[in-house]
Amino acid sequence: MNDKKIPRVQLPADVRRDTLAVREGLPPSAWGENSEALFLTSSFVQPDAATAAARFANEEEAFIYSRFTNPTVTMFERRLAALEGAEACIATSSGMSAILLLGMGLLKAGDHVICSRSVFGSTIMLFGREFGKFGVETSFVSQTDPDEWRRAVRPSTKLLFAESPTNPLTEVCDIRALSAIAKQAGAWLAVDNCFCSPALQRPMEFGADLVIHSGTKYLDGQGRVIAGALCASAQLVNEKFVPVMRSAGMTLSAFNAWVVLKGLETLSIRMRAQSERALLLATWLEAQPQVERVFYPGLASHPQHELAIKQQSGSGGAVVSFIVKGYSAGGAVLARSNAFHVIDETQVCSITANLGDTKTTITHPGSTSHGRLSEEQRQAAGITQGMIRVAMGLDDIEDIKADLNRGLSTLNA
Repeated sequence: MNDKKIPRVQLPADVRRDTLAVREGLPPSAWGENSEALFLTSSFVQPDAATAAARFANEEEAFIYSRFTNPTVTMFERRLAALEGAEACIATSSGMSAILLLGMGLLKAGDHVICSRSVFGSTIMLFGREFGKFGVETSFVSQTDPDEWRRAVRPSTKLLFAESPTNPLTEVCDIRALSAIAKQAGAWLAVDNCFCSPALQRPMEFGADLVIHSGTKYLDGQGRVIAGALCASAQLVNEKFVPVMRSAGMTLSAFNAWVVLKGLETLSIRMRAQSERALLLATWLEAQPQVERVFYPGLASHPQHELAIKQQSGSGGAVVSFIVKGYSAGGAVLARSNAFHVIDETQVCSITANLGDTKTTITHPGSTSHGRLSEEQRQAAGITQGMIRVAMGLDDIEDIKADLNRGLSTLNA
């Protein structure tokens, strides 16, 4: 690459994250727009054939074709990278496509992956089944036991993958400990930061090599579009992921990039407000006789509470999961029936498996986000039929308490 670069917006070197969230990206065009421009174009006109050849050969940095270069997408990538404290970012069409790009860029037949067994259901399917078709083997281990990760290491181990907190149990991994294990093994550590976002947690500060995002969730924040991203070093992005993107095209559309770019402007404010409400909800749920257990890192009762507070800027995040009564006494059938009853009695919460919205959402993970897993896989991940996940939005907390109480207060014994 020569000295011909796509320009950057000019900001002081010491501006803080909230300023980066509203200003990082590209300079405005000749028209001087204050809100970032949306470039809806499939291709870009080149000044002459020689310049086109140089740009397609990656000898000159420029916009070429929107499958892998687009100004709006670049603005989103630069902004998210800045928020995560990463050198670079590559945007994808969804969070799962970001994990697909991760695997395609870093792994080959014969490689080995160590993954938390309590990650998102589709992530388990992607590593355990889809990558397995191409000779990549995955070992699933405890999210919270670094010794189990260490024992799983093989000479062929190339990647450690974790979510923190996990979906839906909100288990928190020790990122520093996993980073040390990965480095000793000569492997990469990737952390899915979907639940916290960089507003609360920056995994690279604790030693992660790569950060995965479903931009569909908190980065957008209003349930409008599907998006994903992968943050890493400039070398990894340029040498490992951009070539795969050019060939495979798991591309984030310019429009979706623009929507999520605008969502980043309010990310910090939303995450603080939603996390505050989630703590109030979790505290209230712990006091309800119809609730057997609450999973929320902000509670002192959470097994990784101290670690979560240290890694997540003193916050528990905005997702609360809980188990309704009936699981222990009546088994899975009664537990599922009771969980469905609580969900169906709600009149305010949105019954949807999405999260990160300003509207509070509620779902039954065992039959939705983790419905494709076998019962054995769900049990290994700790996901019971009595579990409900609530992703707190910006609704009034008293309305959400009353909404859940409609079902909790009318549960049969």
